[in-house]
Amino acid sequence: MISAVLVFNNSGQPRLTKFYTQLDTSVQQRLISEIFTLVSNRPNSACNFLPLPPLLASSSKPSSPTELYSDTPSLITYRHYATLYFIVISTSTESPLALLDLIQVFVESLDRLFDNVCELDLIFNFETLHATLGEMIVGGVVIETALDRIVEGVRAQERVSKRPVNEGRGGSGFGAGFRAGDMVWSGR
Repeated sequence: MISAVLVFNNSGQPRLTKFYTQLDTSVQQRLISEIFTLVSNRPNSACNFLPLPPLLASSSKPSSPTELYSDTPSLITYRHYATLYFIVISTSTESPLALLDLIQVFVESLDRLFDNVCELDLIFNFETLHATLGEMIVGGVVIETALDRIVEGVRAQERVSKRPVNEGRGGSGFGAGFRAGDMVWSGR
């Protein structure tokens, strides 16, 4: 299970923080700081996998050998692209290579949506950033990795959000907000 997805710039400023497990805000802030320090100090030739810092690892150590593969966060997987670090915190049951692929699909989706994505796109279009992540991960579980489906889902959300509020309303009675033929609800 994925516990969190984080995106930082090279200065350590968070551009995205999405936690799928409940943590106190103070613990989240310390964890973000520690993870950025760990990841940013590693050489480019180093492996993209790290154990979770002691901040959470100490509170989530298994008490018996049968709990070795529990749902406690234990692994950091990251990729560094240009000026941004994309980081996934997960349990030991997730494949690190699959998480690297997930990060790659996330970045490629953003690249298609923004035509050569940059840090400013993430700052000024954070809704699209969250929508893209929401198309891929729900509740810490990966639900979609097909690039075309992710991009189409985000674009569909953008079309809906840009539609005028009263579009499709008219007529009277039950079902007045439905379009004929495709039975898609167009009202609020």
